[in-house]
Amino acid sequence: MPMIKGGMLALNRETDLQLAEAAMPPNIELIEGMIINSPDNKTLRNYAAQAYYGYAYGFIEDTNPQRAANFYQRGLKHALHNLQQEGLDQNILSGNLNALQKALNSFNQDDIATLFWASSNWAKWIDHNRDKTEAIADLPRAIMLMQRVMDLDETFFMAGPHLFFAVYNGSRSPMLGGNYALSEKHFKKAHQLNNHQLLIVDLLQAEYLDRQKLDQQAFHQRLTNIINTPSNISTDMSLMNNIAKQKARKLLKKESAWF
Repeated sequence: MPMIKGGMLALNRETDLQLAEAAMPPNIELIEGMIINSPDNKTLRNYAAQAYYGYAYGFIEDTNPQRAANFYQRGLKHALHNLQQEGLDQNILSGNLNALQKALNSFNQDDIATLFWASSNWAKWIDHNRDKTEAIADLPRAIMLMQRVMDLDETFFMAGPHLFFAVYNGSRSPMLGGNYALSEKHFKKAHQLNNHQLLIVDLLQAEYLDRQKLDQQAFHQRLTNIINTPSNISTDMSLMNNIAKQKARKLLKKESAWF
């Protein structure tokens, strides 16, 4: 376990995206092999869920969305296994929302990682399956899981709950349930909690909120700032910041088509 934890930390500090991309599949297979030998190891399952999410988001979804969706689903299955071990079985998860909320209220600090990676992978899988009615119907459940994380620890995984709700509220027009003011509030809080060192906050704000508001100036400036920001502003966020830079360049190429 210390080796796996150290490997995750080293990967987050990696500055070479090609090396990181090449390193992730064997690391995922290593974790999968350990899970075969210890199927109910909660920490290993959470690492697997995190690894599938990170690999799909960082390196796959921009070029192969369907493959990314499959990886998000794999990550979700690992997290769901942990939830089921804690008593949240499929009947509760897919049943009445009030019953689901009652069950979630019993989850505590020890369950934060499981809830977070379940919700994160689930929401991404839904996003890649918008043409499926059953996928869209699952969204309120993924939101409820993340809300429980927010209630327990808003700072988890670099203010991940705030980024989740910032995107959720900013990616839709108010007519469809979006809330730009609430989205901006969550983005601002994520910036504060990360000491303005996590570039993915700006990336997501440009991609989802600025684009939805048709604010081309903010979109362009935010992405340009990401590209121009030194990569070494935070050692432990090096990989994510370099991924943000790469994605910012790709988004800028779409600017003329979007605005």
